[in-house]
Amino acid sequence: MSHLALAVILAIGAPADDEKAIRGVLDAQVAAWNKGDLAGFMAGYWNSDKLFYISGGKSAQGWKALKERYEKIYQGEGKEMGKLAFSELNVELLSGDAALVRGKWEVTMTKETVGGWFTLIVKKFPVGWKVTHDHTSK
Repeated sequence: MSHLALAVILAIGAPADDEKAIRGVLDAQVAAWNKGDLAGFMAGYWNSDKLFYISGGKSAQGWKALKERYEKIYQGEGKEMGKLAFSELNVELLSGDAALVRGKWEVTMTKETVGGWFTLIVKKFPVGWKVTHDHTSK
């Protein structure tokens, strides 16, 4: 490997390190969710009005709108957050600062279990990797 190639890898981070960091964001989201910590879960999302979320034929644009959606569905009266699990994760790096993530999600609650598939676009910011687009299906 040339010194230039090595310098480029060191400058942008090795792909394996990026994949590990992205998986770390998702692991942190699961851990926060399972503690009932919605703010901690939301920390994995880009805190921007440009964040985009699609699920169940509806969309939400912006970090605040998504947080409010989760509060209504999982923290409203008579609701519960349950236990979240991700599986079958596939991380595909598209560039040094963007990746596509696909996987399955499942939330187990007292009376039911819901789940489906998701596709995420994650981008690397100075503060780390953040979900900028989330398309989730049941």
